Amino acid sequence: MTLLSRVKTLAQTYANDLIATRRHLHANPELSFEEHNTARFVAEKLRSFGITPQEGIADTGVVALIEGKNPDKKTIALRADMDALPILEANEVEYKSTNPGVMHACGHDVHTSSLLGTARILHELKEEFEGTVKLIFQPGEEKIPGGASLMIRDGVLQQPAPKYILGQHVAPNIPVGKIGFREGLYMASADELYVTVKGKGGHGAMPDINIDPVLIASHIIVALQQIVSRHANPKIPSVLSFGKVIANGATNVIPNEVYIEGTFRTLDEEWRASAHKKMKKMAEGIADAMGGSCEFTIMRGYPFLKNAPELTRRMKNASVAYMGQENVVDLDIWMAAEDFAYYTQHIDACFYRLGTRNEQRGIISSVHTPTFDVDEQALEIGSGLMSWLAVEELSKM
Repeated sequence: MTLLSRVKTLAQTYANDLIATRRHLHANPELSFEEHNTARFVAEKLRSFGITPQEGIADTGVVALIEGKNPDKKTIALRADMDALPILEANEVEYKSTNPGVMHACGHDVHTSSLLGTARILHELKEEFEGTVKLIFQPGEEKIPGGASLMIRDGVLQQPAPKYILGQHVAPNIPVGKIGFREGLYMASADELYVTVKGKGGHGAMPDINIDPVLIASHIIVALQQIVSRHANPKIPSVLSFGKVIANGATNVIPNEVYIEGTFRTLDEEWRASAHKKMKKMAEGIADAMGGSCEFTIMRGYPFLKNAPELTRRMKNASVAYMGQENVVDLDIWMAAEDFAYYTQHIDACFYRLGTRNEQRGIISSVHTPTFDVDEQALEIGSGLMSWLAVEELSKM
């Protein structure tokens, strides 16, 4: 039996266990940097496979090594994130979240269970490859400053230092059974915007004696769209969106202030810095000209994510061998953000997408929605493919 066939056989053998693992994680989600039970569960699973975990990295992170023959020859890292989102699940399934208001709505339960499956497969095949596989189970992907930055701070890319790192993310827009890749720039940076517009509140029937922060905020929100439509280089994708506006007045009450939250995303660091200055200057200027004031705070988030071209090309070719040419697709730039981007700033990386969509079964909801779910066939594919990619890469020196 070829090594590829052995990987596929092991992935199939452990598929039901993976589904049970994923359902346990889905039913017991924990928010960013609160993944204490999840981390313990992961560590216990690794021990049951015969793998010794290192716990407490960035508080709730877990790291483990699988050493093949000549373990010092080369190290490759595999990463999964463990945290959930503050979303009330609407799915009526047997594995529905038992933690009301918290849900694995971004597929991190799939990422974690898949990497556990990969760990089990690679541990059984450790005499078949040379080098070391570093497993990274990371907290806090969904919350700035991002668990990846803290794991790096705590030395996850050292002792041993991986030459490459791979990560995968569920893709509800791609049918189950397919995998997606993109070389070079793939995902955007992400900054959080917090804006307080101050005026002078009063009776809605007497706006002449007030300074209306609602009107000022409205002008600011509309005007700031010029940052993207009139200042950005058309060749540099940019997104500016506001998702929260609180003006706590009434039908006849103008409030003293308006609170706004939004996000700015792009794929160029020079333009990112310039846009920050332009947004702040424009918002403050509009508020001042209309008699009010504006506090414009930018919380700098994750950098852009860039896949190393040569590594990604090798991973794509290896995926064709595992999946078949027809099941490996090309991806467009995605303006979402991922803290996996921090790893890509330090070492060569490949972040790819795992298809989870099944229209016939109604599994079509996007990530970050209360009805998100996956076709669990993706677990066998995800664990087997990542195992194969690691083995393939460790065979190339």
